[in-house]
Amino acid sequence: MAGNLAGADPKFKEIITSLDDDKIDMLAATSVLQQKATDIRNQKVNWQSYFQSQMISQEDFNFIVAFDVNDSQNKVALLRRDRTQAAQTLLNLLGHVSKDQTLQYILVLVDDMLQEDRSRVEIFHEYATLRKEPMWAPFLNLLNRQDGFITNMTSRIIAKIACWSHTPMERSDLHFYLTWLKDQLKSQNNEYIQSVARCLQMMLRIDDYRFAFVSVDGISTLLSVLAGRVNFQVQYQLIFCLWVLTFNPLLAEKMNKFNVIPILADILSDSVKEKVTRIILAVFRNLIEKPEDAQVAKEHCISMVQSKVLKQLQILEQRKCDDEDITADVEFLSEKLHSSVQDLSSFDEYATEVKSGRLEWSPVHKSKFWRENAQRLNEKNYELLRILIHLLETSKDPLVLSVASFDIGEYVRHYPRGKHVIEQLGGKTLVMQLLGHEDPNVRYEALLAVQKLMVHNWEYLGRQLEQDTGADKGVSKGGSQVAGKA
Repeated sequence: MAGNLAGADPKFKEIITSLDDDKIDMLAATSVLQQKATDIRNQKVNWQSYFQSQMISQEDFNFIVAFDVNDSQNKVALLRRDRTQAAQTLLNLLGHVSKDQTLQYILVLVDDMLQEDRSRVEIFHEYATLRKEPMWAPFLNLLNRQDGFITNMTSRIIAKIACWSHTPMERSDLHFYLTWLKDQLKSQNNEYIQSVARCLQMMLRIDDYRFAFVSVDGISTLLSVLAGRVNFQVQYQLIFCLWVLTFNPLLAEKMNKFNVIPILADILSDSVKEKVTRIILAVFRNLIEKPEDAQVAKEHCISMVQSKVLKQLQILEQRKCDDEDITADVEFLSEKLHSSVQDLSSFDEYATEVKSGRLEWSPVHKSKFWRENAQRLNEKNYELLRILIHLLETSKDPLVLSVASFDIGEYVRHYPRGKHVIEQLGGKTLVMQLLGHEDPNVRYEALLAVQKLMVHNWEYLGRQLEQDTGADKGVSKGGSQVAGKA
């Protein structure tokens, strides 16, 4: 198999080995691609007419007529005897036949040939090496066709060759193919989305291909599709893709920067399908087990707590599920999350909430927190402040905007150089823009924050307030005394 199946994780290899491609194809037999393929197999091609019109050569004609039969023993013998001719004929037909219907039929022939014996993927590699020609060009060119069946069956064949071959897919071709898959996921009302997801399920089992997928913004795409409305089968397939990505420790550490935990927590709370629940719990477990940095694993636990995962785990515990994997993962996650709650400092909780982008009026936004922790927002080159300011610029949620405005105001109030820092990071302008926001709560919090930004010396202001209050009391006292004397 191309590349590294999953690094050194034995559990992953055991799971993936048991998850045989043929079984997955049986599960996906209801997909549009599989249904159409069944119809296309029954539409025989008149190869004689192609030969008579000189559209194919004599040797290609001889081979395809012998190959396109229902006699599997004859087909096996033919492929063993003449591998080079097999590759040459099939690639010639794919490159020169223009009629969509015939092209569909040839692609089904190729896919069936590979499905019967995955070692046959080497036939194309051997031919490309022998002819000193690029291996992937004939297939990648077909991804530009207009017919959905042609492009998606080609994609399926590419995934099989890329994953089952001893030779990994070259970087530029890999980048092109993964970008194509990503764009298909984003395509509105794509009837072949199950087939696209199926290709990714195969590709992302291989470590070398995972980083290439991340580099084309693949994780964000998976999550943006999951955050929208998709059926449970596609949900399962895309979460499976996230799951295999998390077997790489480095990717497991980076995953929640894309907000994977809050998004999957939302799906978990709505999930009615056991297989969707199982795969989400498996992702969560990996996000705790796989990172080599203990602090990252801790942050992931806190993020799960804030995303109300503990509540869902309690519901699952009460259901007494028969699935051993679900039971084991629920026990593991419950123990880890309860432990993280006990060890939680208010700053840890605040940092995780800010990084999640889901701000709410939680206890950490009270004034006591700011007195003790305002200066800590300067850590890691103002990481948390930069996130708050980014939320002011990008969020559409009035609650997030209100809380972020309040937090920036409190930071300025409790850190002596806070006003200067916020101005340098561009926060002041963004807060002032929110003064005209349509939501009254946002306007109110923005106004308070702007007032705090305008005050030059909080300590001086505090003393002045005390003096003013004292003077008022003096006037009041003096007034009553004068009145008494009168």
